[in-house]
Amino acid sequence: MTDARMRALRDRVGGLAYGGDYNPEQWDRSVWREDVRLMREAGVNLVSLGVFAWASLEPEPGTYEFGWLDEVMDLLHENGIAVNLATPTAAPPAWLIHRHPEVLPVMADGERFGFGNRLHYDPSSPIYREHAANITRRLAERYSFHPALAMWHISNEYGPTAYNEAASAGFRRWLRRRYGDLETLNEAWTTRFWGQVYTGWDQVEVPSVPRTWMNPSRILDFKRFTSDALLECFVAERDIVRSFRDDIPIVTNFMRFYRNADYWRWAPEEDAAALDIYPDPAEPDSHVASAFQFDLFRSLKGGRPWLLMEQATSAVSQWRLNVVKEPGRMRLGSLQAVSRGADSVMFFQWRAGRGGHERFHSAMLPHSGPESRTFREVANLGREVGLLAPVAGTTTRAEVAVLFDWNGWWGLEELWGLPRNDFSYVETVMRHYRPLWEHHYAVDVVSTRSDLSPYKVLVVPNAYLVDDEGVAAVTEFARSGGTVVMSFFSGVVDECNRVRPDGYPGAFRRLIGAKIDEYWPARPGERFTVEFADGRTATADWWREDIHLETGTALATYADGLLKGRAAVVANRFGTGRVVYFATLLEQDAFDRVLIGELRAAGVGNRFDGLPTHLECTVREDEGHEYLFLLNHDAEAAVAVPLGSPGTDLLTGLPASGEVSVPPLGAAVVRRARPA
Repeated sequence: MTDARMRALRDRVGGLAYGGDYNPEQWDRSVWREDVRLMREAGVNLVSLGVFAWASLEPEPGTYEFGWLDEVMDLLHENGIAVNLATPTAAPPAWLIHRHPEVLPVMADGERFGFGNRLHYDPSSPIYREHAANITRRLAERYSFHPALAMWHISNEYGPTAYNEAASAGFRRWLRRRYGDLETLNEAWTTRFWGQVYTGWDQVEVPSVPRTWMNPSRILDFKRFTSDALLECFVAERDIVRSFRDDIPIVTNFMRFYRNADYWRWAPEEDAAALDIYPDPAEPDSHVASAFQFDLFRSLKGGRPWLLMEQATSAVSQWRLNVVKEPGRMRLGSLQAVSRGADSVMFFQWRAGRGGHERFHSAMLPHSGPESRTFREVANLGREVGLLAPVAGTTTRAEVAVLFDWNGWWGLEELWGLPRNDFSYVETVMRHYRPLWEHHYAVDVVSTRSDLSPYKVLVVPNAYLVDDEGVAAVTEFARSGGTVVMSFFSGVVDECNRVRPDGYPGAFRRLIGAKIDEYWPARPGERFTVEFADGRTATADWWREDIHLETGTALATYADGLLKGRAAVVANRFGTGRVVYFATLLEQDAFDRVLIGELRAAGVGNRFDGLPTHLECTVREDEGHEYLFLLNHDAEAAVAVPLGSPGTDLLTGLPASGEVSVPPLGAAVVRRARPA
């Protein structure tokens, strides 16, 4: 049904969706018709409506004002603009908080989160859940069959973490389901350490801040519980709207590099993964991290197209310094999302607000009006999105996968007591992803539950915490002929955060063909030299491991220091596959050289080898055609790209053959016959 629902959305909007959040309740009725006229001028075909409108829809408990929403829905439909209708439950109204202050989340330090922001609710609160279900049911009763409705948008940017008594009660229920009895819980949490043994379920509470350190397994399970509690809220509202109508997609919007929700668990519950992304224009390479996020969101649903739900047309307002997107950058970022599987280009928001926290957040229609640079770019992009309609619904193939796991992320960053407590999982993942992006390899992102059979190479960045199923999957991938490239401090603990037996790295000792005696974090400023078998040297820092080879061989060794002569990079044959393990943090060039060398040795195809690193090259395809996206992220120089087979540039309508020139900050999208 999921694929059928998404096809229905594509058919409804005529290809790719284009638009943004629309908040008419913030404006006088006299503005609405002008909004819709300009939406049509800009090529808008879908708007997200009602995201923060709970107080406008239910100004008092049980008193509903749907007239304004009826009028807006009708107006949009009359003008050919479809609606992604939101349940407004991310912003509980003041009357609910005034009557039931216990709905407000208590923070880890014991202080209550005050009214005046958003996401001000404890997801475990039965009162919140009751009222959220009620307004959701009322909306579904009234609008499920309105002709403007094309999709449901459940709540917004789920994320609150609460330490209320309701959260403790929910945590205990969650733990009972997971462990069954206290004996198993105590064993999983190693509670005999520091005498933390529980003898009754009522003794178990959420891990609010203690005076010193906290049981790390307890924190880990609380992170899992919080993600699941939020997911329960989503599923409850989703099931309500689906009970009225079952043929249109239902989504919620995820966030970029967001740690509080395990999106691998969430994605199966949605018809499409949907992303809100706000890369900082002040960071010159922010588009590389965006590319990883786009690959992740395509991968969350097994390669199916995803939805770009929010982005900014220009500057935002959340950074210390909020610079504008220079001309062409908004277009390029939008096309980048489409190139990596997005079937929509959406923004927050349609009309810039006069007041409130985000009054200086850019919009499709900025304060300077329709004559502005931004609106002209928005209208031009809307025209181009229409030209790219044939791309909608197409997919991407990759032979390389990067492991990205929320449990491992929590293990490295949420818990204390590691050899180093300054790990950045995101930085580590991006260090592995960047050379793949620069060398134009198509990449999927996988979890420990993903099907690994389509891939030739699996990249595993700092997989500190891996459960038994994940260990088995990685091991079988190598045994069956795959190449695994793994970085240090991987396979150390099990799913309960307990150190695996039989020496480091317990999960992957046989896989890497070596035993690690000790982890040696580098002292501040400490550097060491690594020498490769061909005589080349490189610098390393931050981390070392005292490795003793078993079946593995040294690709590189430490050339100085107390570990001189020990392996710094290990290679091992395992089954019919190969494993390469980095036991230190190599300088980026040396790391890239080894990683890309392993891809080439594994036979990973790359049609774009040798093209400049600032030219992004991606392919989407269907049964008969491929769509070659060429995006030039350089602001100074054009790039000439040899095409091989001819096609048509969808953005210009002109034939493309021989060679295509991509101007600075420019793009080409070449449609051509899919190679046999």
